[in-house]
Amino acid sequence: MALPLPPLPTTVVGSLPQPDWLIDRDRLGHQFPPRVRARELWRIPPEHLQEAQDDATLAAVRAQELAGLDIVGDGEIRRESYSNHFATRLEGLDLDSPGTVRNRSGMDIPVPRVTGEIRRPEPVQVEDVRFLRAHTDRAVKMTVPGPFTMTQQAQDDHYGDDRLLALAYADVVRAEIADLFAAGADIVQLDEPWLQARPEVARRYGVEVLTRALADAPGPVHVHVCFGYAAMVAERPEGYSVLPELADVPAAAISVETAQSHLDPATLRPLRGTGVALGVLDLSTPEVETPEVVADRVRRALDHVDVDRLVLSSDCGLKYLPRASAAGKMRSLAQAAAIVRAEL
Repeated sequence: MALPLPPLPTTVVGSLPQPDWLIDRDRLGHQFPPRVRARELWRIPPEHLQEAQDDATLAAVRAQELAGLDIVGDGEIRRESYSNHFATRLEGLDLDSPGTVRNRSGMDIPVPRVTGEIRRPEPVQVEDVRFLRAHTDRAVKMTVPGPFTMTQQAQDDHYGDDRLLALAYADVVRAEIADLFAAGADIVQLDEPWLQARPEVARRYGVEVLTRALADAPGPVHVHVCFGYAAMVAERPEGYSVLPELADVPAAAISVETAQSHLDPATLRPLRGTGVALGVLDLSTPEVETPEVVADRVRRALDHVDVDRLVLSSDCGLKYLPRASAAGKMRSLAQAAAIVRAEL
């Protein structure tokens, strides 16, 4: 049984820095996150990799606990990228002869090629969440790439209609969500950065696809919409173009960035009535913000959100930061939450 959550519970979006002894961090930081497999990134031989990933995951869990976070994840330590760990385990894909798509930086990158019906032959992350649940008494969160984003990160050579492909991805995500809650997850988060990257497409069928993925979810699901990793996407728009539409998604919370983008908190008003996971850690710099700086970012938003449904978070994942910076930022987040709680 997880500990009860306080007001303004704290968490990070998902990823934490993987140790240098586990993965080639220099190489990881100089290539775009893989959409197919990138086994060459791991420093550990395949026969010892799971044990090494277990050990590194335990370190990530402990770092979150020591920082004082209320909701912990597995740090996505087992993943080469936030999406390929799940997306490449599905049927109906050719990974050996990948297709290409143009990413948000204007580069053509290899992606799974859809050659048949998208199916999930078995749960993908159930063992991950069971491992996490067994090693902490905090509330636990597991992240899954969202159906819209996986559609944009694939070349469709089967469906002939990107909306139909997205609905097929929604079905496998819905099944995974149910299995993750059954295995012990307290929160599931869907990562949907491409809703922001391709807003015109998102307006056509993004809400429909997410609504299908979230249908009958057994527990709270957060939908994370971001501008991308700060290490990969340096320029941030001044605001989100899809937030009003997301108010119609049946999610427990919409996760948004406000720190690096200096988002006008009034932008969040369409989400009144919906929970908000507020990103208040700037990940464009390894410099650790003081708790007072983070607390001020929280205060700016309080008049524009439902405070009783507010979660405090990082802007995006901390994957590309030095481990000491990530630990310091998490501590500042927890301490900032304590400051603001005392003022409510």
